[in-house]
Amino acid sequence: MKQSYAAFLFDVDGTLISSIASAERVWTRWALSHGVDVAAFLPTIHGVRSIDTIRSVGLPGIDVEAEAARIERAEIADTEGIVEIPGAAAFVSSLPPDRWAIVTSASLELAKRRLGAAGMKLPRVMITAEDVTVGKPDPQGYRLAARRLGVEAADCLVFEDAPAGIGAGRAAGADVLVITATHGAPAAAHPFSVADYRGLRAASTAEGRLRLEGLRAL
Repeated sequence: MKQSYAAFLFDVDGTLISSIASAERVWTRWALSHGVDVAAFLPTIHGVRSIDTIRSVGLPGIDVEAEAARIERAEIADTEGIVEIPGAAAFVSSLPPDRWAIVTSASLELAKRRLGAAGMKLPRVMITAEDVTVGKPDPQGYRLAARRLGVEAADCLVFEDAPAGIGAGRAAGADVLVITATHGAPAAAHPFSVADYRGLRAASTAEGRLRLEGLRAL
């Protein structure tokens, strides 16, 4: 990892907030209604756009866009149990507003709903499912966020949790810090990981860059 970065870029679900129970309730109902093996299916939903998840199942004769809209409505309605990852709210609140952004596979409405349920603030730059033509693990979202902040993606630190997002950050050329609070497995193959934000600090350098402190792996 670098000593400092131009900006920090964050995924939402599993990275800033924990919405896994809500998401899995909604997707379990959907899977059961279509005769999909729930146990095999649920691990595939995290970190990717709903429409991409549905397409990947390959069910014959379904309207993928209509099914994605149905999932969207259900997820917006179900916010029970959504909370911040410990320390996340304080951590992002400490960052300069022009030095961080969100890159999520959720829609703008869903991301706002979940962040609000967890008591999290919104950044000035927020890349959602509507802003990209290809979702994670494609790096398009992270590259777009960096561009809107006026920096290079390779000069950013990406905070992620799921394999698709980790892959997107790496493909964008960024360093990636894995948050393991909700998904521990991806961290096993990644040298930089932390359970949550407790103990982490962001310091601004004299040049206006961000330095991450409190991570033992550094």
